[in-house]
Amino acid sequence: MEQEQLKEKIVALLPEAEFMTNKQYLDVIVPANKLHAFVTSLKETNDLKFDYLFCLSGVDWSQYLTVVYHITSSEYGHSIVLKVKTDGRENPEVPSLYDIYATAEFHEREVYDLLGVKFTNHPDLRRIFLEDTWVGYPLRKDYKDEINIIER
Repeated sequence: MEQEQLKEKIVALLPEAEFMTNKQYLDVIVPANKLHAFVTSLKETNDLKFDYLFCLSGVDWSQYLTVVYHITSSEYGHSIVLKVKTDGRENPEVPSLYDIYATAEFHEREVYDLLGVKFTNHPDLRRIFLEDTWVGYPLRKDYKDEINIIER
């Protein structure tokens, strides 16, 4: 399915979605409070069937954090990028997609561990790389590590 057709289908499912077009993927900006229901619809809609989450990452934009999801349909071969902005940096939260895509479990733990984004309803949200006693989130731009003299 071409990007314009995908855009029409997405607008029908989520009228408040915002779009950015790039050469490879259609980028869809989704409000955090609509993410879970929207992604469920993307997976269950027969002519979309976005059944595979192949990348989940986080980005620090200084004022807020963004969680980025790359999803594809293994049946139809189309892909999109979903982006969710957090409300600020103090207590960033995004709904977990683990119950929709099992692969989200470790990806969400990585973003939590390194950027501090909490994924609500995640079954086992804890650090995956760093020790439980680690203070801070090393991929944030404001992170300082006095011992190793690392500043971002």
